[in-house]
Amino acid sequence: MKRIEELYNTYFHDVYLYIKALSHNDETAQEITQETFFKAMKAIDSFKGDCSIKSWLCQIAKNIYLNQCRSEKHRDSGELSENTADITVSFEDALEDSEQSLKIHRILHGMEEPYKEVFSLRIFSELSFKQIASLFGKTESWARVTFHRAKLKIIDELSE
Repeated sequence: MKRIEELYNTYFHDVYLYIKALSHNDETAQEITQETFFKAMKAIDSFKGDCSIKSWLCQIAKNIYLNQCRSEKHRDSGELSENTADITVSFEDALEDSEQSLKIHRILHGMEEPYKEVFSLRIFSELSFKQIASLFGKTESWARVTFHRAKLKIIDELSE
């Protein structure tokens, strides 16, 4: 716990300024910075040290910000029904619940490629769709569709 507090005190301002530069909104930057440290606290054991801790925190913050932008874009355009939004929320909750997480990992273990790898890269490695597309030599749209299909397969199996 002390380590998270040290990270918070050391990097809060840097993460906040990074998100403020992206969002141009003080309130959004504060919310996302808080959520970043909450996620980092939960995932600190998975930090591999491949990059600086500041880069890792900024990547988490950027992913949260981009997810929020996508969510707002879908909500504003009416592309997602209320039912789909509920499924997404419950899916994210399921990932945080360790028992559900184990079920998801079991489902993922039996899933065919490329769905398995795309889902893992997006969720566990927190890669962008652009990065995933680059790895596969495909388009960003392909990565998004493949991820979405993998997520739907997992949700479908979880509901059985």
